[in-house]
Amino acid sequence: MSAEVIRKAFQATEDGFLSVVSRQWPMKPQIAAVGSCCLVGIICGGILYIANLGDSRAVLGRLVKATGEVLAIQLSAEHNACFESVRQELHSMHPDDPHIVVLKHNVWRVKGLIQISRSIGDVYLKRAEFNREPLYQKFRLREPFKRPILSADPSISVHQLLPHDQFVIFASDGLWEHLTNQEAVDLVQNNPRNGSARRLVKTALQEAAKKREMRYSDLKKIDRGVRRHFHDDITVVVVFLDSHLVSRASSVRGGPNISVKGGGITLPTNTLAPCTTPT
Repeated sequence: MSAEVIRKAFQATEDGFLSVVSRQWPMKPQIAAVGSCCLVGIICGGILYIANLGDSRAVLGRLVKATGEVLAIQLSAEHNACFESVRQELHSMHPDDPHIVVLKHNVWRVKGLIQISRSIGDVYLKRAEFNREPLYQKFRLREPFKRPILSADPSISVHQLLPHDQFVIFASDGLWEHLTNQEAVDLVQNNPRNGSARRLVKTALQEAAKKREMRYSDLKKIDRGVRRHFHDDITVVVVFLDSHLVSRASSVRGGPNISVKGGGITLPTNTLAPCTTPT
């Protein structure tokens, strides 16, 4: 496993979706405006690889033995134009475009259209041939572009797992709009493992309802299509780490490469094929 392998997998996914758009364009041109963030975590040989496109986030819960606290450690970098660093990156990549990022309704957006700067899909901002009629006018740019505006190149970070690393929370930005990293980690740490992801989603929805000065039960009754006006998508996965396997994989070359346990799930022996440790 390596960062280069992950990067190639992201590119293969991007190329695959682009081929779908190319085939569907004559019948379903709006598919050119379909895109997704992508957050990936891979554990191999005691190493955790995190790769990200967009504004989802991975947060590690690490036990501090001296105090018994579990600290939140953010593992991923986000690609949202609300960050000054992202706006600077876009300006450096498009020095001839003064409108590469636009403040619209008090929100920074790439070309005034989209908040994220990297994604899978969204080819209408990557290939000029898909930024034209019959694509809806709200997605079309006034001036043609010569280079891709959005990127599918992920940010990749590599982390050596430690025996006191407890779990990793993978979640879309809808969760992080309402919970801090530490609040999310505390919620997982201080409750039973089963139902951790569902508990995080419910807590975020309760916060969203509170901000709207409404009851959680009333928010839940709103049609999902309409609810996008009340809160963003909230998708959560919590992965618990097996400290014994992490410790062995970190110290013994060629030792066990799987350091994840499925909570409440029993799998036959060898169902999870370990990845190969690089030699």
